[in-house]
Formats: sequence, structure tokens, C-alpha cells
Amino acid sequence: MTTDATPEREPAAAGDGGAASAETLAEPTAKTTALLAEAANKSAIMWIDIPGDRSFAVWYAWDRDRFYVVCGEGEQLLPPLPEVVHLILRSKDSGGRLLTVTATAHLLAPHTESWQQATEALAGERLNATDDVVTRWAAAGSVYALHPFGPPLSGPSSQPQESGRAPLVPGPATTLGRRPWHAGRA
Repeated sequence: MTTDATPEREPAAAGDGGAASAETLAEPTAKTTALLAEAANKSAIMWIDIPGDRSFAVWYAWDRDRFYVVCGEGEQLLPPLPEVVHLILRSKDSGGRLLTVTATAHLLAPHTESWQQATEALAGERLNATDDVVTRWAAAGSVYALHPFGPPLSGPSSQPQESGRAPLVPGPATTLGRRPWHAGRA
């Protein structure tokens, strides 16, 4: 796991077991392009594509050069993030894929300076909060800082040809057998 990053350094291999600490990340880890900044500012959701797994739709907070994401009890469901993930940003106008970038995921320790900064940004973006979300995030949540780095994997003029659709994830609400009979229907 890395504990610090410099603007020119890429992360270590993703197979080391998890996200890195972001306590010493005062410097941006990528040069933020105008397209990335505009896509991040205009939209409220993106997809985190975990290599070897699937993509997860998440809401986030954007702050200067990084995304903040929270998951856990009462929040969006995400598995523990590996050190390297792909972020898929959408166009606010069309809702389609606009930009795909690689990012490092850094798990922030509760009550540290970087965690406080992240939770302030996230609390401002959190919709329909009914309790003290920051206290809940400290007790039962995980807050990640996602730092984009390197050139975009795809952009407006270089989108992949496949649709990007994912197979349905089985769940308890799935009707596996014959549909139930309803009164008034043939």
C-alpha cells in the first residue's frame, strides 16, 4: 500500500490488498483537465469500475482534483475498493458516457484532517439526510478519496464500441418461476 503520492507518480499494482491511506496527499495526483473538472462539477453520479468485478453507480463530492465517495451502513453499497479503479463520468446533457479515467482509491481514517475535509464536501452533496451523517460515517462507514491520474482511457471522441451494459445481479425480488395470477388479467 502506498502512503503518499506525488503528482508524477502512478500507484503500485492493484494486487496488494486494498486502498491506500490519503493522509499525506496534499498535492494533486493528476493534472485536472478542463473536461474532467467540468464533467465532475456538472453531474452528481458516476460509475466506479472495479477491475475483475462490475461497475457501481455512486454519488460523490468533487473537490478541486479528487472525488470523495462514502459507503457503508445507510449509504451506497460498495465492496472494499482496490488501489486502482476506473471512473466513468457521464454527460449531464445526454446521460451517456463522457469520460473514463483511472484513479487511485485511498481509504480515509475517521477524524483525520483529510477525512474532515472529505466529510464536509460529502455532507453538502448528501440528499435526504435525516440524521447526523458525519457521526454515522465515522461509526459505520468508509470514506474514500479517488485521485484521477494519467491520460483518459476514453473520451468524447474515443468511446468503446460495446454498450457497457452489465448482467443483472440476482436478488431476492426476482421472479424465478411462473408469474403469479392477478385478478382481472387474462
